[in-house]
Amino acid sequence: MKTAAKILIFAMMLVASVTASAQKVVRKSESTFSLDSIPRVIVDGDTVPIIIPQKNYGRFDRGLFNYIFIPKGKWGFGITASYGELNTEDIQVLSVLKDLDFSGKMYSVKPYLSYFLASNQSIGLRFNYTRGIADLGHLSVNFSDDLDFSIRDVSYYQQSFSVSTFYRNYVGLDRGGRFGVFNEVDLSFGTGSSRFKRIYNDAPRDTRTLISKGALNFSPGVCVFIQDFAAFNVSFGVFGINWQKEKQTTDGVDEGSRVTSGANFRFNIFNINFGLMVVI
Repeated sequence: MKTAAKILIFAMMLVASVTASAQKVVRKSESTFSLDSIPRVIVDGDTVPIIIPQKNYGRFDRGLFNYIFIPKGKWGFGITASYGELNTEDIQVLSVLKDLDFSGKMYSVKPYLSYFLASNQSIGLRFNYTRGIADLGHLSVNFSDDLDFSIRDVSYYQQSFSVSTFYRNYVGLDRGGRFGVFNEVDLSFGTGSSRFKRIYNDAPRDTRTLISKGALNFSPGVCVFIQDFAAFNVSFGVFGINWQKEKQTTDGVDEGSRVTSGANFRFNIFNINFGLMVVI
């Protein structure tokens, strides 16, 4: 029993010693990264730390810092764009598809204006124009002797306009303010139209659709300053909630309307945006 008691007392003393050493290390670390030791920069005439203070809500401290990437009071002007194209050579499927003549493309242009109400945090307004065209001159499908058909003279056209407001939160990755990542929340409302032309029972048919829509999107991205006032950024959509109303007519005859809504959580390769931003 005496031996066990001695071992227990020794273990308690060892734990106390380790705890005291850890506390000394923490105090030393805290003093090393105190506000007095952090480099400072001038923002709007005020001298502020280059590292933005953040509250740690019970999270594990990984030693990462949010450096000032774009200071408070700055204006950002920019434009993002996306483009995609698909031709006959891109969709050959062995010998199933024959006499295929198809071409399609889609692009969007999004100019925007933003204001940094706090360092690394901005709100802004964006305008969006999107256009898509698809033409199918001829297509023959041959699965078997019992399933053989062809389609010709099909075309689809769509364009839309929208306006959105967004909030973007940056995280600076280096002291020089060159590299940063961001997350953006975007609320948009817009309108558009589409036209679908094809041959049905050897007669041409023309279907037109009027579209009203709204969406809430979440888009992460990367931003790099290529010059002191010019930055290049890439963003992609990963999550969104959308609502859409459609009204359709065919050859001038009203066919009805419908309302759809939904949500998605996936990486969309057709929603990758490249852009430039000027900060003043």
